[in-house]
Amino acid sequence: MVGFIAAGFPELSENALTAFRNGLRETGFDEGRNVRIEYRWAHNDRARIPGLVADLIRRRVAVIATPGTVPAAIEAKAETSTIPIVFSTAGDPIRAGIVASLSRPGGNVTGVASMNHELLGKRLELLLQAVPAARRIAVLINPNSQYADITASEAQQIAALFGRQVEILHAGTDREIDTAFAALAEKHAEALVVTPATLFINRREQLAALAARHAVPAIYFERENAVAGGLMSYGPNELEQYRLVGVYAGRILKGEKPADLPIARPTKFEFVVNLKAAKALGLTMPNIMLAVADTVIE
Repeated sequence: MVGFIAAGFPELSENALTAFRNGLRETGFDEGRNVRIEYRWAHNDRARIPGLVADLIRRRVAVIATPGTVPAAIEAKAETSTIPIVFSTAGDPIRAGIVASLSRPGGNVTGVASMNHELLGKRLELLLQAVPAARRIAVLINPNSQYADITASEAQQIAALFGRQVEILHAGTDREIDTAFAALAEKHAEALVVTPATLFINRREQLAALAARHAVPAIYFERENAVAGGLMSYGPNELEQYRLVGVYAGRILKGEKPADLPIARPTKFEFVVNLKAAKALGLTMPNIMLAVADTVIE
């Protein structure tokens, strides 16, 4: 039996669940045939996570998968040293205290690290290619993230390298997203970088609609944001990470030890441009950007 904990909502995670199940299937495990999956959802409420972890431990699942939900991985690691844990994270799992090494994680934990947070500089570079006249850049961060302070500090440093001013905006709930965009307008920010967070994945349509309403060019961290109406995205394929978590969970079910499974890293990063969103913003995207984009949405 596999335990699965996610931060968001099941109705918003169908593609991710399919990718996870596909990963399990690649290793010979098919839900409903030879493996059972116990799903637990935090509904964007971090306070629910300890109870969800405790419930799966009581049920003696064979492995706990926590894709995209670092607090669940940390909680599970603190509560059990015997049940294997497979995580995925957008940040540095060593810095987060999840594992001691990428090559040999040790203990009962392994997983996938996209290092998505480390792509802030590249996203800002791409955004400024689209809106070179922008001088004041807003950066949206979930303050509940383990990487919030680090991301804010790096945003300040990177913006200074580009000779730009930066405004840090925080949003940890749906309502705070609305508040952050109101602050963005008050601070006269001319462009926006949205940093990786499960909340921002689950609220991609809300983010795209608010960016359009406030007429602010924005770059996001996964292709689904651009598909939902955002201007641009740059980052690793999120669904591939869920698939890899499923693969690792399956390998552990077959008898491999998490301590011996190195932290998987993405090998491909996707740049997506939404021309419909650009037109609505009155932007003409440079030809060089369209030429290097992996996907151009027309």
